[in-house]
Amino acid sequence: MVFIAINFIPGDPARIMLGVEGTEAMAEQVRQEMGLDQPLLIRYFNWLSQAVRGDLGYSLLTRRSVSYELARRFPVTFQLTLLGVLFSVIIALPLGIISAINRDNILDFFIRVFSLIGISLPNFAIGILLILFFSRSFNWTPPAGFVNIWAQPTRALLILVLPVLSLGASLAASVSRMTRSSMLEVLKKDFIRTARSKGLKERVVLFNHALKNALIPVLTLIGLQIGYLLGGTVIIEEVFSLPGIGRLLLTGIHNRDYPVVMGCILVIAISFAIINTMVDITYSFIDPRIKYD
Repeated sequence: MVFIAINFIPGDPARIMLGVEGTEAMAEQVRQEMGLDQPLLIRYFNWLSQAVRGDLGYSLLTRRSVSYELARRFPVTFQLTLLGVLFSVIIALPLGIISAINRDNILDFFIRVFSLIGISLPNFAIGILLILFFSRSFNWTPPAGFVNIWAQPTRALLILVLPVLSLGASLAASVSRMTRSSMLEVLKKDFIRTARSKGLKERVVLFNHALKNALIPVLTLIGLQIGYLLGGTVIIEEVFSLPGIGRLLLTGIHNRDYPVVMGCILVIAISFAIINTMVDITYSFIDPRIKYD
């Protein structure tokens, strides 16, 4: 579907590569050299036969290996996604627990309003607002760019603060709502009532019994959201000028560079599948009743 869609978008990769000075004869020669003059299905099966052997081809625009570009840019996207998830979990789990404990009071109301705002606002809108507030108005953080975290860790973290906040805000809102809902459901169970009747401290009841049993739906949501974040960094990376897979994908779409687009989609899909498999495996560590034969 992606292959067909990118080839039906108006535009000619050969023309884009040659620019305004290229003639039709030059464009036709480029099409022949790149195989763009072949039928759509033949081009797709040519790409597929190479992909199953681990060869994702070469960019139509830069003529560089797609695998090389992905290997160079994937750490940026993975780093951004991982920090976004860590931020959201650190914020969301305590807020969800506090909201469940203080159900229907003023604290619960404000947490639910925060969650609603976080879910409703797109992450790119949050990113633009953060740039205007922190970078333009107060000059606290660099507005855009990227440096290697191993070369300049302090500057790298300062640059990643705003993108991480932008990505993590919506996830934190979703996770806090799910944590609240799951905790409220578990707190009604008989074993919680029994634990309290035995005289256990409320902290032990909440964290050793309630939270542990409420974590499975929360963990499922986090696993799904990690996969979505890997693909959802497209606009964030463009807004903050981060050289990750999302920005590479967007550039490939603009230039009708289907090997780049297909490579990015394939990596995102495989990452999504691996992450969800890992989440399924962790279920057995949280709940010993879950067994995998």
